[in-house]
Amino acid sequence: MEFLYEYGLFLAKAITFVIAFAAIVITITAAAVKQKPKKGELDITDLSEHFEEVEDEVIHHLLTKEELKEKAKQDKKAAKEKKKEHNTDEENKSRLFVLDFNGSIDAKEVSGLREEVTALLTVATPQDEVFVRLESGGGMVHGYGLAASQLDRIRQKDIPLTVAVDKVAASGGYMMACVANKILSAPFAIVGSIGVIAQIPNFNKLLKKNDIDYEQLTAGEFKRTLTMFGENTEAGRAKFIEELEETHVLFKDFVREHRPSLDIDKVATGEHWFGTKAKELGLVDEIQTSDDYLLDASKTKQVIAIKYEVKKGLAEKFSKAASLSFETIWGKLWQKNQLYKG
Repeated sequence: MEFLYEYGLFLAKAITFVIAFAAIVITITAAAVKQKPKKGELDITDLSEHFEEVEDEVIHHLLTKEELKEKAKQDKKAAKEKKKEHNTDEENKSRLFVLDFNGSIDAKEVSGLREEVTALLTVATPQDEVFVRLESGGGMVHGYGLAASQLDRIRQKDIPLTVAVDKVAASGGYMMACVANKILSAPFAIVGSIGVIAQIPNFNKLLKKNDIDYEQLTAGEFKRTLTMFGENTEAGRAKFIEELEETHVLFKDFVREHRPSLDIDKVATGEHWFGTKAKELGLVDEIQTSDDYLLDASKTKQVIAIKYEVKKGLAEKFSKAASLSFETIWGKLWQKNQLYKG
């Protein structure tokens, strides 16, 4: 009887909590629906300062107390001299603007990229440089076409553009990379895949087997070439392949325009290569990681990272916190119940 009492008490607490939690979630959801569209903001980071701080921290752990005192004197003297030449140095020192693009299948990250490019174009000059750390295996043609156009805006302003590929820039990713004046690649980064692919399942035989009819009405002979549920025709397949070929030609022409030295027929087979081989083929210009490039650049340039971020709304933050709280409390109730059973 005592066990049933304790179990009933546990069950009542759990049900009460679930009902209260559901009411909170409904309230938050309703509030979120009424919220205005979220606006993002730019996050500006001085990477030059970051590199200096890292260097100072390492030196601090390596030097003895006497060496640190001597270094402090030298740094103080150097700071005085630098202060005298500060104005001239600041005027002559060029800037390196760093952007990051980690692309998904639909290239939805282009919404942030366009904001970042617009922001830097308001201040950047041909004496500066834009450095893009790019990672993408490609995806939808229109999405990556727009992303490549965003990078081309930088080229149109005669601002040097460098793209670094540490892991992968394939298909649409390479479409973006080839816009740059210079492409860097890590030795084992995957580069290339200048081709077009489309695939679609067809359930027509399965529907027929189960006596299910499927109707698709269109106006225009090729409004829909292939379908998932209807019976595909040879004419539809031929038209679909024709459209793929047209897209491939556009892709090749785009790459040829930006890297005219490439043997486009040799590299536009849909194959991909590792960085070292890609350099031999002319797909990239140098074998180097983005880390090495930025560290070297920080010695002579002011390195500034620009990131456009959409802040989470209050409802979204609260919803996440409530979810975590629910998991924690439910876990404790469950453990308590196990003790009763024991």
